[in-house]
Amino acid sequence: MSDKKNVKPDDKSVVVEDFSDVPAVNKRFGMNLPNRLTMLRIILVPFFAVFLSIGELIFDVRINYIIALIIFIVASITDFLDGYISREYDLETTFGKFADPLADKILVSAALVCFCYLGIVNPIPVIIILAREFMVSGLRLVVADKGIVVSAGIWGKLKTAFTMITIIFILVSLIMMDSGNTGLNNTLSLIFTVLIWISVILTVISGLIYLFAYKKHISDM
Repeated sequence: MSDKKNVKPDDKSVVVEDFSDVPAVNKRFGMNLPNRLTMLRIILVPFFAVFLSIGELIFDVRINYIIALIIFIVASITDFLDGYISREYDLETTFGKFADPLADKILVSAALVCFCYLGIVNPIPVIIILAREFMVSGLRLVVADKGIVVSAGIWGKLKTAFTMITIIFILVSLIMMDSGNTGLNNTLSLIFTVLIWISVILTVISGLIYLFAYKKHISDM
């Protein structure tokens, strides 16, 4: 029987597991299928960023956007699959608990930074989202030093899912935009601006939940 202990945080929407008393050989660090899918998502990020921001250097800019959209959708599917497979077949590992949310952050951050580079998204919501990601990642690393693995909670997953949907909508909007149709362009811009700010709200809420849920572990440091 595993010696793994569940530690109940102040908020049940996140999960903390204490591995401090578990020998390293029992931490299941294996590179199984879910973890390989997670690594694939990370590998896809540079290709996605190149096609999104390269303009007309390779193909027509709209074709590049279509390729970027396809890559992002494939990466998003790996996010669903690695979580589903790991839960369905009990393949969760310590590595996966760290790498899966990290891969999501890298993918989402790359998209938002590229949108800022293209001048289609205001940098303020992007800064807020990235600040939250750095804060949560730092929190994970700090509590990991105490043998505690922080799994993504429901609010974190909701934030990630909504932000990915928003990014897909923006990519589709880039493909649809027409220099001769100002009305369509303005409508699409308004919609994805609203979606971005909703993502910011979810980001702030999930970040605060992480802070309150783990305030005990932070105060003990």
